Amino acid sequence: MKNKKLAFETLRTILAISISLLIALVTILLVSETPGAALRAFLFGPLSSLRHFGNVLEMMIPLIFTGLAISIMFTAAQFNLGAEGAFFMGAVVSSFAAVQWTLPMVIHPIVSILIGGLTGAVFCGIPALLKVKWGASELVSSLMFNYIALFFGLYLINYYLRDPNAGAMVSYRLAETAKLGTLIPRTRVHFGLIIAALFIVLMYYYTYRTRWGYRTRLTGLNDKFAEYAGIKTASVIISAQLLGGFIAGAGGSIELLGLYRRFSWQQLPGYGWSGVIVAILARRNPAYVPVAAFFLAYLRIGADLMSRQSDVQNEIVAIIQGVMIVLIAAAGFLEKSQYRMVFRDATRDLADSVQPAKEA
Repeated sequence: MKNKKLAFETLRTILAISISLLIALVTILLVSETPGAALRAFLFGPLSSLRHFGNVLEMMIPLIFTGLAISIMFTAAQFNLGAEGAFFMGAVVSSFAAVQWTLPMVIHPIVSILIGGLTGAVFCGIPALLKVKWGASELVSSLMFNYIALFFGLYLINYYLRDPNAGAMVSYRLAETAKLGTLIPRTRVHFGLIIAALFIVLMYYYTYRTRWGYRTRLTGLNDKFAEYAGIKTASVIISAQLLGGFIAGAGGSIELLGLYRRFSWQQLPGYGWSGVIVAILARRNPAYVPVAAFFLAYLRIGADLMSRQSDVQNEIVAIIQGVMIVLIAAAGFLEKSQYRMVFRDATRDLADSVQPAKEA
């Protein structure tokens, strides 16, 4: 029954993606004077060269981290959207370690990433604490904390780490010993991809092979039943959001150390919001997060190439994302088909159990 439910949800997700892509393709045909070139760039542009495919993998890395962070928090039924701010603050704090500390080549990025992760954990842990202590909505508080992260982070960079000779509000150059090396030659894909793969394995094991992951899933399904079973749901709520914040903060550090020479972000990068889409597509399952992250990164790189090679703007991705989220999140989408499947299976199982009794 569990496998059939998983198959149905997978089919439901694929159908939602297919419908959204179909709507996007129809839109391109209607608005473009050269729809053939636009569709070719959109669908096959990311595969046209190693550099373009490298751009997909490069964008996929931060999406994996924020997607994992959101998935862990959503598994505990905690709608903490602070991954955006945790990602940003993780990069801010790790830039201090990358600029001001002198450490060996391998140790330096590890220390910077750990500090960024701990910063993200604290950042996402505050809404969790407010939820447990005073019943404050983690959705509202985490959204507000994202703006605190933005302005507090810019304040730290501007007053404590800004390079006065750079001509812009950017930090001093990051130490070479703190940077993550390039993984694939002739691209910007860095060793953060390997770290992301390691996090995927660890989070899958944590979610489905440990008692802490079981408590997290049970609390997310029914917190009242979890309390009745003896689980301290308050500690589960806090730990899930601390873990999600750590992953998001580490992701921000890795993004900075892998791609940038200085801290130069003037706005929230947006990967936290994209992580929500990845988590929804992956059904909160860490094993599906890289697939969802790759798909979203592929769409965005394809849309960017389409906007540069044709008369269609890359806002077409917003249409795809919007339709996908609506269809996947809609409880009524294919609901009758699911009910019919459950009824058919239950009827067949009942008939199979009754038949041996009659023969006896």
